[in-house]
Amino acid sequence: MMGKLAAVLLLLTLLINIPINQYGTALARAMPDKASLIIRNGLLLKGSGEDVYMLQDNHRRWITTLDAFTYYGHSWENVHEVEDSFLAQFPEGTPIYLLMKCPNSPHVYALEDGQKRWVKDIPTFQAMEMVWEEIQIYDCGYLRELPDGPPIPPDAGEPPRP
Repeated sequence: MMGKLAAVLLLLTLLINIPINQYGTALARAMPDKASLIIRNGLLLKGSGEDVYMLQDNHRRWITTLDAFTYYGHSWENVHEVEDSFLAQFPEGTPIYLLMKCPNSPHVYALEDGQKRWVKDIPTFQAMEMVWEEIQIYDCGYLRELPDGPPIPPDAGEPPRP
């Protein structure tokens, strides 16, 4: 019995230490490349530009502002810098906005590049894959101080005052 156990241990030791891959590395020393990424929902990517994207359902979604980035709990340590060609393999998804409104108003705004963009109506809100529970309540005075950006959609007309 002890002889069989010793033979099995010897065999396992040999298998683990014999070079078995194309690089001549033993299984016991094989490590993934440190630049390897596991493609998954929530992966944060950045190409050569300043924009940061989050992968979701195999699409890259632009995180429109630093406020949105921090609101969703992201940290810079989790952003992976990749080649632009790597980013380009993922189709562009809907942007991720910081959604805001004031307490006594039905109007919703998306913050982008320091400007508030009025979201015209519920069908537009839903088409942009925005989520009601993610709307943040801000003081109306604060929202009025933010400059107006183009409405969503761009042909929606003059945005209402918050």
